Parts: sequence; structure tokens; C-alpha cells
Amino acid sequence: MALGTVWVFAELSQDRAATGALELLTKARSLGAADVEAVCFGPGAGDAVAELGRHGATTVRLSTDPAFAELLLGGPAADTLAAAVAEHRPDLILFAATHTGRDVAGRLAAKLDVPVIANGLDIEAGEAITVTTAIFGATQVVRTEFGARRPALALFRPKSFPAAVAPGAVAPRVVEVPAVIRECHRRARVVDRSVEIAAGPKLEEAEVVVSGGRGIQNAGNFELLREVAELLHGAVGASRAVVDAGWVPYSLQVGQTGKTVKPAVYIACGISGAMQHTVGMRGAQKIVAINKDPQAPIFKLADLGIVGDALIVLRQLRDELRSRPG
Repeated sequence: MALGTVWVFAELSQDRAATGALELLTKARSLGAADVEAVCFGPGAGDAVAELGRHGATTVRLSTDPAFAELLLGGPAADTLAAAVAEHRPDLILFAATHTGRDVAGRLAAKLDVPVIANGLDIEAGEAITVTTAIFGATQVVRTEFGARRPALALFRPKSFPAAVAPGAVAPRVVEVPAVIRECHRRARVVDRSVEIAAGPKLEEAEVVVSGGRGIQNAGNFELLREVAELLHGAVGASRAVVDAGWVPYSLQVGQTGKTVKPAVYIACGISGAMQHTVGMRGAQKIVAINKDPQAPIFKLADLGIVGDALIVLRQLRDELRSRPG
């Protein structure tokens, strides 16, 4: 069955297209669809058009209604999408599995009475649209086919696909979408926004990630990880165990219930390698594992394994990096 039109719900991040949208546009180009379009809501949507076009959107459907920034996005976005779907009837809509993406996709699925597949890792479009997901702590891979009802809705984990500029991309067509803002959604308003200020690269985008687990022993020792990460121009990550213990904030968690990272180098320090964690980092190009237990499961994934106390090894690495010029 030929795939007609694919939409990508493009979230905004500080008035720029979020990375997840660019990843999904890149993947959408490979599905053989007749048209790949982006749908973007918010006062800054116009500023994101060029970048969405560079990543493969031939059309950008947008609304710059201020309500999309003043209200919680889920309800108004789902209502506006539902109206646009009724008019234009896309075959497939892709969402990034962010808090907003899940909210909008779930609401839209209920409005349209169609299923949504969440936690996707890959998608294919042939005789049927098939989404690949991982279940049971990523120990099993499941391929699920959509039935005949359209549109098909699917959510994908961050970093499931690389973001790449489309060869020969041209400026996309821009279509204004009427905003559908119901009074019930005006009862809750956004009164403030807080943007986390980080000294280095974002965890999801860093080329080097230095992650700590229980083997770091206490919260204070994460300062050592931060020193090493800074020297390597990287970011600090953490296992769920230390996040649950309150040593570091949830924003640093890597794993099935945290963030997915695909750096050039991932350094796992004092992390045993439970499946919950490895599903979020196994896509790294090179994995370095430091653990006192020679039988730790993390060594099965590692390109380089160091059996030893993670704190001792990290201090030696820090001192060596400090001694090098530049």
C-alpha cells in the first residue's frame, strides 16, 4: 500500500524546532511517502519553518496563536490537529515521546478513535505500517502493524533516528492552520517558565557522556564525574538507582525511564549494567565500563572494560587530562 502524506508534530524549543522533530522528519523521508509535512504550533512557529524545511518538510502547517504559549499545549494542540486531520487526512502522524508529545498524541487518539503506538524505536512502511518497540526492560523486541484505520499515530523515543539535512531541500510551503481553542482549556494557564542553565552540552546531545551509578558511593562524588566530563567537553549522566536515592536530579537519568543518549563515547562508572539502564545508552559508538565486579553485565556491552574502583580510575583520568595542554 502506497503511503500518502506523513505529518510530523514539530515541537518548539525556545522558538526553534526541537531536535526530536528534526529526527522524525529525517526518518519520514525514508518511508517513501508522497508528502512529508510538519505541523507546528506556537508564537515562534514561523521562526522554525526554515529548519523544518532543511530537514525534509515540503509543507509546514502552522499556527502562531499566542494561546499555544499561554495555555497547556496538549488540549488546544490536539483539538487543532483533529480539525486539520479531518480536512487533509494524512496517513501517518509521528510524535517525539516527550511529555508534550505523549499528551498531544494520547488526546488526539481519543478524539479520532484510532490507536497510538508508544515508545517506538523504528518504523517501516510497506504493505503495512509497522512500528518496532522494546518491552520488558528492552529484553524483547516487538513489531506491531497498524490496521486499516487512519491516521496511524506513533510516538518515538529520542535519538531513535539521526537528524540529517535533506539533500537538495528547498523552502517549504507554509500553510496557516486555524487554531481551535476551547474555553475549557483556558482554565489552566502557564504563569512562568524555567529553563535549566547548563555549563556544558545537553545530555542528549553530548558527544561524551560520563555516567555514575551506585559504585560512585555517595552524592558528593558526582563532582568528580562533573570534573572529568568538563575536561572531555561532555555531560554527566546517571543510573536510575542514584536518581531514586536523591543523589542527582532526574534530568540526568539515562535509561528506559530516563533519557536515551547516543554519544561517541559513553563512560559507565560504577554502573552494573541492568537492562533498564543499558536500553538508554547501548547506541553509543564506544562504551567504556569501570566496575569493581569483573562479572558486571555492563562489561558485555563495553568496548573497553576496566576492573577497578571507579573513583580511583576517575581521579587518575582527571589528573591525566589536567596535565595535557589545551
